[in-house]
Amino acid sequence: MKTSRIISWHLCLQFLSLPFLFFAVFSSASKLNKIPKLSPTGHHETFLHDPETPTADSLSEDYETFFYNQTLDHFNYRPESYSTFRQRYVVNSKYWGGSNAPIFAYLGAEAPLDGDLSVIGFLTDNALEFKALQIYIEHRYYGKSIPYGSREEALNNASTLGYFNSAQAIADYAEILLHVKQKFHAEKSPVIVIGGSYGGMLASWFRLKYPHIALGALASSAPILYFDNITSQDGYYSIVTKDFIEASESCYKIIKKSWSEIDKVAALPNGLSLLSKKFHTCRPLKKSSELKDHLESTYATAAQYNHPPRYPVNVICGAIDGANNDDGILGKIFAGLASYRTNRTCYVNQPRNLSETDVGWNWQTCSEMVIPIGISNNTMFPASPFELQDFINECKAAYDVPPRPHWVTTYYGGKDIKLILRRFASNIIFSNGLRDPYSSGGVLENISKSVVAVTTTKGSHCLDILQAKETDPDWLVKQRKVEVNIIKRWIAQYYFDLEVLRKIPS
Repeated sequence: MKTSRIISWHLCLQFLSLPFLFFAVFSSASKLNKIPKLSPTGHHETFLHDPETPTADSLSEDYETFFYNQTLDHFNYRPESYSTFRQRYVVNSKYWGGSNAPIFAYLGAEAPLDGDLSVIGFLTDNALEFKALQIYIEHRYYGKSIPYGSREEALNNASTLGYFNSAQAIADYAEILLHVKQKFHAEKSPVIVIGGSYGGMLASWFRLKYPHIALGALASSAPILYFDNITSQDGYYSIVTKDFIEASESCYKIIKKSWSEIDKVAALPNGLSLLSKKFHTCRPLKKSSELKDHLESTYATAAQYNHPPRYPVNVICGAIDGANNDDGILGKIFAGLASYRTNRTCYVNQPRNLSETDVGWNWQTCSEMVIPIGISNNTMFPASPFELQDFINECKAAYDVPPRPHWVTTYYGGKDIKLILRRFASNIIFSNGLRDPYSSGGVLENISKSVVAVTTTKGSHCLDILQAKETDPDWLVKQRKVEVNIIKRWIAQYYFDLEVLRKIPS
């Protein structure tokens, strides 16, 4: 059977206590659809020797951690629906102006909150100017926001995982924001929700579903149109290819030729051993697809997070083009790989922990977040189309429930997006860098005066909401200023409306 974008996951020590069903999903024999992660930073891979992610407790004393007794099921009135769990949120009130001053709310996505706190800069960089209260809310089932008292129980089976979805998540955010507004006596404070990638989708959907709570949304790199075949399935890998062509056409051609060269070597009697030695694998290759999957993921990640000043795509292509011709095509490919992941003793099949993002994102893509990413013959990669029925079969085998490939567009919209959002939506910024492969599923044109697209030709994934640096190029500085000015107009209009209403007799 021909499967699409599949990957084998390896069990890790930190999850050895999980039940057998959960084991089966992530065993090395399992094959689940490989939808690239939607993390703002790309720090979703956790190698065994990598330093630990900074925790919320290790940040400055300006950040205070709280836990809210969150409702398990917002949409049902069965007795078990009233169960609660502790959901983490972090508040920074250093620049808070009090009373009606704005609230910036970062909506956590498919990872523990800790990693984002140290790199998401849009809130902290602009809080002083807006005198804003900063709130960061962790997504349910990640980090310390675990229902059922433990991760083992929460991830036990499809029944306990059934409360792990985007609608429940944004309802969580609504409850916490109302709680925080009451706690800080900020009932009239305008709320701007901010998110990146999957979190950017959540931010835009939150504004659509809860306009009475959020005045506006900044949705960075949010591919809300990469569902239900609205976007061509090869959109993602077409942009990856385009990024490499722009960096170096000779590099692109070498990569395109390398796949057949890998197969040619692998077919030799000792071919896998030769490839293992050539690419300094951490364990001997069992099949050539292990190497090809790793290289494909490397190129995709480099393109998605092609951030300045390093620009990983340029780094890889510089090494490929600069390698000794005597090393042949595969020698050049290894040079590119080694330049991307520096200071490694081995480069492929590196021992790694199965992260919470691995675990959670596989469930989310096997339930509602069905992003049909495939590869056509028009890219630098071997063709591998997305086959929906194969994907459904894989997910049913893994979780005993089928995915709902049409649910996102049913619940949030997506079809005829211009017509629909023009009629009832307002105050959403869709920001995208056009070098980001996920921009292929983003909103790239203004829909109305207040539902706007802010794009940059050289931008990459979620770059605009990361911490500002002195080395940031002018186009990135300008993009952020455009976004800030739009939010200022929203807030100014809100205060004007508030004053008008205050003067109207009851």
